[in-house]
Amino acid sequence: MGWLWAIIVGLVLGLIAKALIPGKQHSPLWLTTVFGMAGAIVGNWIAMGLGIDETRGVDWGRHALQLGAAIVIVLLGDMAYTAVRGHKERV
Repeated sequence: MGWLWAIIVGLVLGLIAKALIPGKQHSPLWLTTVFGMAGAIVGNWIAMGLGIDETRGVDWGRHALQLGAAIVIVLLGDMAYTAVRGHKERV
């Protein structure tokens, strides 16, 4: 069940990150989900380092760090994806 939640959280974080980044991103949905999952992991790691990984109630600080990390990873990952694959217009 943990993997299912990781995929769902990754999808949500990846889509929010794509929506907040200006311009068009060209990475496919599955890769955006992987980037979002990586953002959640990196955000959790940073929150743990800051000592805010577990608090009473909703962990807003941890969630903000996850989203911030997801934005950076989606941005850099999409740039790498575009550089490797190239941007080709679909007909």
